[in-house]
Amino acid sequence: MDISAIDDSLEHAMTEARNERSSAIDRLPVMEILRIINDEDKGVPYAVERALPDIAALIEDIVASFRTGGRLVYIGAGTSGRLGVLDASECPPTFGVPPGMVIGLIAGGDAALRRPIEGAEDDPEAGARALQEIAFSSKDVLVGITASGSAPYVLGAMDYARSLGAVVGAISCNRESRTFLLARHRILLEVGPEVITGSTRMKAGTAQKLVLNMLTTTSMIRLGKVYGNLMVDLTPVNRKLVERSKRLIRQATGCSKEEAEAAFLASGRRPKLAILMVMLGIGRDEAEKLLAQGEGRIADALRLYRNEQ
Repeated sequence: MDISAIDDSLEHAMTEARNERSSAIDRLPVMEILRIINDEDKGVPYAVERALPDIAALIEDIVASFRTGGRLVYIGAGTSGRLGVLDASECPPTFGVPPGMVIGLIAGGDAALRRPIEGAEDDPEAGARALQEIAFSSKDVLVGITASGSAPYVLGAMDYARSLGAVVGAISCNRESRTFLLARHRILLEVGPEVITGSTRMKAGTAQKLVLNMLTTTSMIRLGKVYGNLMVDLTPVNRKLVERSKRLIRQATGCSKEEAEAAFLASGRRPKLAILMVMLGIGRDEAEKLLAQGEGRIADALRLYRNEQ
């Protein structure tokens, strides 16, 4: 991989361009600095909106992968890598999925989550090795996250994933992103130059985080991890989530606190099962059977039960 060519491409990247609206920001009072940052941030959701069709297409492939036992793997460097790790780490407690179903990889490894690892993103072979270490295969989906689209670590991983025949997506804020050359799904987030030139933890990072939220949340909705707008498959690993689970049961069924408490315990602390048990007046075994038949979706389990009556 020609690193010098990558350096040349950055010369013209929008993520590296100077923002004229903030060119004198160092001479402004605090309130005016905040207004400029806030005004620039307002355009981020519109950049995401323009990419919705491409985001939707990627989600369809992610859901298809999940349904066949595949995984979603994010890979990035710096801020982009940290955002991928953050989104992946939130999936098990929020949606009750195994920790390995959504994986975040960052150049430099876990140490890079807290501090920069010099030169880590410049090694394309390291990106490929990171995928090999998790036994990445053709049934998985890889999403490369990089603001400028030039990190060799990400490009190396994407090239390797593509060589296996896996679905590859790219999220970038630069129209000339090199990641787009390797991706089936190209998500362009044109947020424009940053308030501080090249500081892509700002608008670019915000836009990337919004897209990652969409990828996992929408995929999990499609898999039945949400009923209505309630995250009924959450894993109650602490007191707050235990109380949220009981509240979800009440919100979904209209039952009393006492009924929710009893159903929560009888279900083995599984809110989704408890909801079905309360709604249909059935035991845990029957609720588990219905959920399996409904592929984990409460709405489908309810329909199956009513059709059988």
